[in-house]
Amino acid sequence: MAAELSLIVDMVAVLGTAAVGGYLTTRLGQPALLGYLLAGLAVGPSGLEIVKAEGAINFFAEMGVVLLLFALGVEFSFSNLLKVRKIALGGGTLQVLLTTLLGGGLAYFTRWVETLPQAIFLGAVLSLSSTAVVLKSLIERNEMQTVHGQVMLGILIIQDLSLGLMLAVLPILTQPAATIGQALLFAVLKTALFFLIAIVAGLKIVPTLMKKVAQTGSQELFVLSVVALCMGVALATASMGLGIEMGAFVAGLMISQVEYADHALQSILPMRDVFATLFFASIGMLIDPLFLVQNLGTLLSLVAIVMIGKALIVTTLVVIFGYGFSTALKVGLGINQIGEFSFVLAGVAVELKLFSPRLYGLMVGTTAITLLITPFVFKLSTRLPSYLQRLPGIGRWFIYAQRPREVVIPEVLTGHCVVAGYGRVGQTLVRMLRSQRHPVLVIENNEATLQTLRDQKLPYLFGDASSELVLRKSKLDRARVLAIALPDPLATRLTLKRALSMVPGLDVTVRAHAIQEIDVLYQLGAKEVVQPEFEASLEMGAHVLLNLGDPIQQVQTIANTYRAGHYREIVPKQLGDRMPPELGSAVEGLEGRWYALKPNSPFINQTIAQTQIRSRTGATIMAVRRGQRIFRYPHAQTLLEVGDRLLLVGSPHERHSFENLLAQTTP
Repeated sequence: MAAELSLIVDMVAVLGTAAVGGYLTTRLGQPALLGYLLAGLAVGPSGLEIVKAEGAINFFAEMGVVLLLFALGVEFSFSNLLKVRKIALGGGTLQVLLTTLLGGGLAYFTRWVETLPQAIFLGAVLSLSSTAVVLKSLIERNEMQTVHGQVMLGILIIQDLSLGLMLAVLPILTQPAATIGQALLFAVLKTALFFLIAIVAGLKIVPTLMKKVAQTGSQELFVLSVVALCMGVALATASMGLGIEMGAFVAGLMISQVEYADHALQSILPMRDVFATLFFASIGMLIDPLFLVQNLGTLLSLVAIVMIGKALIVTTLVVIFGYGFSTALKVGLGINQIGEFSFVLAGVAVELKLFSPRLYGLMVGTTAITLLITPFVFKLSTRLPSYLQRLPGIGRWFIYAQRPREVVIPEVLTGHCVVAGYGRVGQTLVRMLRSQRHPVLVIENNEATLQTLRDQKLPYLFGDASSELVLRKSKLDRARVLAIALPDPLATRLTLKRALSMVPGLDVTVRAHAIQEIDVLYQLGAKEVVQPEFEASLEMGAHVLLNLGDPIQQVQTIANTYRAGHYREIVPKQLGDRMPPELGSAVEGLEGRWYALKPNSPFINQTIAQTQIRSRTGATIMAVRRGQRIFRYPHAQTLLEVGDRLLLVGSPHERHSFENLLAQTTP
């Protein structure tokens, strides 16, 4: 009884401390994973020595590894992999191989390790990145659908797949040299046979079984079946000498292809999170703070070598596979840490007596530090490209690397509409433009969409829209309008700035990703800023109200009211936190837009009274922006100058009348 009570006390201590540690690190903007590691350190033998039954904790930790890998298999997406298949399959595989060979080779020739098996294992540990931390950072920064986000995801998927192969093959390296070739061949054949059986079972047997279980309507039975499948396949691979981790991953892959995959994942997520917490806490128990302090210089050197080395390898590979240098640098800096699954490989190396306690301690410490630094490196990756571009030598190469990589445009191109980004927003926009027979040129940086552009016989440039070379190639000086529908907020701002620096006065319509961006984009010179999510919500609300029987006129009034309220929120901050009541009533049911006065505008050097805009169009000038200054309710004698931006409020018809006046040029 005392033993069971001791185990419960240990479990409560570990989980409770992990919860506190995870909360604190999350509040500090760091991954919860670091809190779990610190929790293990606090209650382990190097800390308060609360945990006594380390053997039992390690058993539960191994359960955490199994469930982590099982969930990873369930979440595996072939569709995401296909989006960036070239860089994922080619670049991801090369990244794992090069990092393993270069990292292991450097360790071997500098005598960090004594044998080649140790070197290869060490290189493999370094080759993996943190899927959990990178995905969390991408989601928080709203960069999952960006080009660099998709490339990162593709490479991470290949790394995760390679983990299963590593767990099957790397232990063979400890066998005698005379038999290693035969053993390696046998391991590969055994692995291939297992995968073949798993594929057949995943396609023919598992879907039928899961369907029958789901039809019972019992949630408990469904969860039990999922866990039994996971543990059963893991046990099968363990009996074949392939490791339980590989079996768990393959079991997840089997589930991922059935229609109940999401339900299965949702069922085991709480269990996975609890046991995974024990796994990371058990790693923390192995950390010796005194050892870290004594080897601080070595640890910091390792961190620098690993993060710079992996960034260089990944950045170079991404550029070789045809992506711009800015994208490549973001990918390289985004996945240059050591991942959580490296702990699994390092643990296997310890069991095989390949890693000494000192080497294992250095790997754990280095991994923890790289995970800690990753959020800061992500922030750095957004600023570094623009800084490097200003350096004389690097800047020229940077510009060369940003050149368009595929050009399919007519020889004569003028009066066209340039659309940067061919995602959902860009595709709808292009369809509308083509329906009215407006010539279109698309700039796209995602190889997955190229075939769609080819099939539709659309003129396109394959390159980075923020690149000056790409914009110049698009004949921007001859274009009527530029529409920026990129998924990346930073690339959107950079493209807008570059385009207007090349062609001042160009009409640019921009997609905003958040309400906070709208004013910034207007200040940068956009003629129109659209937030698709807001417009979609208005449209959806209107349909719901119509379905409820509300009169169409009333629905339109409500939509205009909300649009006006939204407009009030995005008026520049210089206007004050609140718009005056009279301005609010002025825009009720109307729309406001900013218009730039070009050098040949008929209104230049005229007062507002002389322009007679109000009497000629019905629209009202509510504000004038001149540089960083804002003139609210401008006086009738306000003289208009080149570069002024007018905030015009009126109905669509009134604004159209003003646009016709604005289109007239002075002789």
